[in-house]
Amino acid sequence: MKGQKQSRIDNVEKRLAAMTRVLQELINEVQNTKTIALGVHQTIKEMPDYEEAIEKLKEKAAGEHGEGEEVISDGKISE
Repeated sequence: MKGQKQSRIDNVEKRLAAMTRVLQELINEVQNTKTIALGVHQTIKEMPDYEEAIEKLKEKAAGEHGEGEEVISDGKISE
């Protein structure tokens, strides 16, 4: 009986270790994606006419949401 319990415990420990490795890999991928996204954002901000394009997008978003709503600069809608 004691051997079966130990075998079961070993199996659970192996599965836990495998899940831990998978989660760590996912965390690393999310961090890499964040770094890439921030780099792309910084690059786009350096492009000519960036501010003008942002203003046009704000105006377009305000027009799509109708009257009585205001689009705030972070993209959220306030009524």
